[in-house]
Amino acid sequence: MADSHVPGDASATPPVWKPPVWKPQVLQAGGWRITTLFDATFRLDGGAMWGVVPKALWEHMTPPAEDNSILLAARPYLAEKDGVKVVVEGGMGARWDDKFRRIYNLDRPEATTLRSTLAALDVGPDDIDHVVVSHCHFDHIGALVEDRDGALTPLFPRARHHFPTAEVNASRERIHPRRASYRADDIDPLIEAGLVDLHEGDYDLFEDLRMHQVRGHSEGMVVICFNEDGDGTTAAFWGDLIPTTHHIQPPYIMAYDMDVPQSFRMRLEWLARAADEGIVGLSYHDPERAFTRLEREGKRYVAVDVTE
Repeated sequence: MADSHVPGDASATPPVWKPPVWKPQVLQAGGWRITTLFDATFRLDGGAMWGVVPKALWEHMTPPAEDNSILLAARPYLAEKDGVKVVVEGGMGARWDDKFRRIYNLDRPEATTLRSTLAALDVGPDDIDHVVVSHCHFDHIGALVEDRDGALTPLFPRARHHFPTAEVNASRERIHPRRASYRADDIDPLIEAGLVDLHEGDYDLFEDLRMHQVRGHSEGMVVICFNEDGDGTTAAFWGDLIPTTHHIQPPYIMAYDMDVPQSFRMRLEWLARAADEGIVGLSYHDPERAFTRLEREGKRYVAVDVTE
């Protein structure tokens, strides 16, 4: 992950606000080898991230800074099988002005970006065959396009980029309830380069790489499953259905979600499935925990770290 630097006065920053140092972690899910990458840390308002959950409950799980913001990560993953390389989710990227960086406390050291963490694994942009994303908010796809000498250019020039159609449509709507969460220039250069495949509903990229449309948080969001029907471990990339390993009780729904009843229904279903089937969750926004398995503890769930 990022180094210990946090914007502002680091000496006045509580230890919980110092992001851990990134080092790759690996999970085997059937034939898929899934490795953690990293792109950035940033901060959002804790109340927005926890919705109607009282601060007295969530402040012990995600301690807030003085401005009530909590630390979040943008953690993509690399999935490899039989020579095929897939990047899961697209990071925050570098195309942000100073105002945005201050508002969101964006911290993106050069050594821990999507490009550089792939390079640390001896993987270059030309090696990537596919990119899959849960949805197209700027914090999930911003690093897929780079500004090179004033031109917006795909980071992965030969990869097929798989997007939910509803998400691409939302990015182009002039009036949209979550307009500020989308940037058309995260997507348009990829379309212009002929690299985008649009998908409706559920779909399989491979027989053991499946996307389940859950919506709720956004109109087209999907959960990305590896080895769902195979022997061994099943892994699920939650996107913002379960944004951190602390958001694992069904009512813990973000204020950012567009359709709260839909989010609740999908969370009920997927949290139960994860606990009952031993699914390992891949957490994008959790700054500390990348792979966890859910267990039941009475009527509640607990997250248990998975290491290999």
